Amino acid sequence: MHTSSLQQNFLAELNHELAQTRKTLERVPFEQADYRPHPKSMTLWQLATHIVNLLAFKTLFLTHDNRDFLDPNGPKPGPTPTSKEALLARFEEYSAVLRKELSAADDEKLTRNFRLHRGEQTVFEQPKGTAIRLMGLNHSIHHRGQLTVYLRLLDIPVPGLYGPSADEQ
Repeated sequence: MHTSSLQQNFLAELNHELAQTRKTLERVPFEQADYRPHPKSMTLWQLATHIVNLLAFKTLFLTHDNRDFLDPNGPKPGPTPTSKEALLARFEEYSAVLRKELSAADDEKLTRNFRLHRGEQTVFEQPKGTAIRLMGLNHSIHHRGQLTVYLRLLDIPVPGLYGPSADEQ
């Protein structure tokens, strides 16, 4: 009988979601980077960049036990990519590092706590595996969904993510 580990399950889910995210990012038109559907919304490019930068945040859950948003020396994403090619290159780089760190993690590591905080104020404290799922995968999927709405509003064909989209029928 084969038993599946937390790490194997997370890796399988991550690989699926990364493929879907790449498909979506490939359709983002850099020439419309400043588009925003509402004044309170991020621009198209801010949203696409945020989705990519969240990959580094997921890696942080694996490589550290906490992150203080007030720490000026804490990890920060690089400068905003200035082309679709640069955005996709960062996506590939951050995806590779995340896959490597998750592949090296065992179930014991994934059950250790990660604390996200601002000074003494705890934003959340959860097992690393839960942090990856909630603040990593679910957070990224949420923003990817927003990005597909932007694509729809720009009349750009939306890729099918969990089956065909209205544009692929």
